[in-house]
Amino acid sequence: MNCPKNLKYARSHEYVETLENGHVRIGLSDYAQSELGDLVFVNLPQEGDTVSAGEPFADVESVKAVADVLSPVSGTVCAINEDLLDNPQHINEDPYNAWFAEVEVDGYSEDLMDSDAYEAFCEEEKNA
Repeated sequence: MNCPKNLKYARSHEYVETLENGHVRIGLSDYAQSELGDLVFVNLPQEGDTVSAGEPFADVESVKAVADVLSPVSGTVCAINEDLLDNPQHINEDPYNAWFAEVEVDGYSEDLMDSDAYEAFCEEEKNA
């Protein structure tokens, strides 16, 4: 399982990458994409939409199921990764470059973990 050290992770398996401009990019972790299987569709928010920490802001469809993607932050969507609309498989191929949305943050979820804590969390979940 790949968990880059520069990212923060939510218990719902989204990652948060902080950008130099103070915005964040949100995507699905490597663990999440592997659990979901081959992704065939993604539904993204629109620029200007507001997102709330812990609430769905996107969804993905795999050959196994449809799953909500929860926002780990509250704020306003300032960009989306339009490439994913035609190429959802990029999430499986390279999850940490297949971000869903860039958000101007108003607040963070309190339960974001660093990579070590997230790896331990995923191990516990696998063994439960």
